[in-house]
Amino acid sequence: MPVIGIIGGSGLQGVIGFKKAEERAVTTPFGEPSGPYLIGEMAGQSVAFLSRHGTPHRIPPHRINYRANISGFKSLGVERLISVSAAGGINRALMPGDIVLLEQVIDLTQGARASTFYEGDEVVHVDFTEPYCPELRRCLFRAGEITGIPLVTGTYICVHGPRLETKAEIGLFARAGADVVGMTGMPEAALARELALCMQAVVVVTNYAAGISTKRLTTTEVAEKMKDSGARVAALLEKALPLIPKDRACPCKDALRDARF
Repeated sequence: MPVIGIIGGSGLQGVIGFKKAEERAVTTPFGEPSGPYLIGEMAGQSVAFLSRHGTPHRIPPHRINYRANISGFKSLGVERLISVSAAGGINRALMPGDIVLLEQVIDLTQGARASTFYEGDEVVHVDFTEPYCPELRRCLFRAGEITGIPLVTGTYICVHGPRLETKAEIGLFARAGADVVGMTGMPEAALARELALCMQAVVVVTNYAAGISTKRLTTTEVAEKMKDSGARVAALLEKALPLIPKDRACPCKDALRDARF
């Protein structure tokens, strides 16, 4: 049974080095996930892989069933999730091709997407002060040192989409402290926390955000940069997975402790 899950984003419908053994369709109380989960092995670890946008890329960010995707991983026995996605660079120190391990997130999708598993009579408020797993992040940083792949940390701002942002919006996001902007980071991370899963997001900067560059933004640019970065992301994951401890020592596993009224 896999205990590590990988979510692939735009331009990353698979991971180099991942050996698929079977496809497993999962039905959840929240509907259908983006597609079947690929169960296999990477670097000697049992892994479940899911393409966030489906295969082929067909589901836009605002129509992804995030609850079904995360619930599906949980039903497969996954305890840790590594999310890979594309983002636009807001911080001018970042360049296309840079890889960012997220530490913080700003959510602008609240109210527009189903964002909690607790919509019945049970009242649950999970702590989200630190949205991502420090244990997973340490393993990925160590993998970066081993492979020589530079990694930085940053804050992600999640917009609803599907349109890209205006120059004025990006200026506002920069003043709010965002380093990168994307459309899929939330409620994905919050839902993982509600199920007491560990999650760390790995973001590839695929383009400069609106107004940072004078160039017109295109989806072709995003897909091409993700494709170019695929080998580096795969190398990072291949070295990071064996470093992940068998037993979780992070706070994520206790997310529901004292969270219920």
